[in-house]
Amino acid sequence: MADKDLINNNILVTGASKGIGYAIADYLMLQGACVAVHFNSGQDAARQLISKYPNTRSRCFQADLSQKESVKTLFQDIITAFGRLDSIVLNAGVFLAHPISEHIDDWFEVWKRTLAINLDAVGLLTKLGIDYFKSQASGGRFIYIGSRAALRGETQEYLAYAASKGGLTSLARSVARSFGKDNIKAFVVAPGFTRTQMAEAFIDTYGEERILSEIALNELTTPQDIAPLVGLMCSGLMDHATGATIDVNAGSHIR
Repeated sequence: MADKDLINNNILVTGASKGIGYAIADYLMLQGACVAVHFNSGQDAARQLISKYPNTRSRCFQADLSQKESVKTLFQDIITAFGRLDSIVLNAGVFLAHPISEHIDDWFEVWKRTLAINLDAVGLLTKLGIDYFKSQASGGRFIYIGSRAALRGETQEYLAYAASKGGLTSLARSVARSFGKDNIKAFVVAPGFTRTQMAEAFIDTYGEERILSEIALNELTTPQDIAPLVGLMCSGLMDHATGATIDVNAGSHIR
């Protein structure tokens, strides 16, 4: 049964052609939301996803989030196509290894690319979203997909990733504190290790047993474990938790 609080809601989900973003977009459309399914290179998967829900008016939008003009065009195209936007789920990100043993130039290139996608694009979409949400009486909601890395740190191969998620988390809290009176809410979902394509390189390097040894449960978190929480945040039923960071890490980091 569809969630009546999500029916006809217009929601942008970045990085929605695979992994956590795909599961979130799938769940939102199942609940009746109209989703702007953002992708960079996964066009086929994005199109297949929206074809499952023809009655929701969902559409695909391509953008390279490492490019400022592409981000700006993405946002405007969605407003033009949908006429209204209720929530923005900032999920897109990269998890790129750059061990400290690498040459400084190579190391810094990964740093810059990680921050460009994981934080700079998020900041720009936040600015665009705030300006837009302030113009409509209903305001809007931001859901930031963070990481436990922002709270406990990460291994030395992923310094840029941890830094980007730390910045994202602080940004979300600042938005919640600064714009609540404008009816704008912001939340962070902080997954631990999640079974996605992006995580496969880590699994290949360290093995699944090492990851399982760090969590309190018997199996790894999946994207489908995260999607319903995001749906609840988009529905408005969690508005008084604005500014909160909700951990979904299988008990691997308990605060």
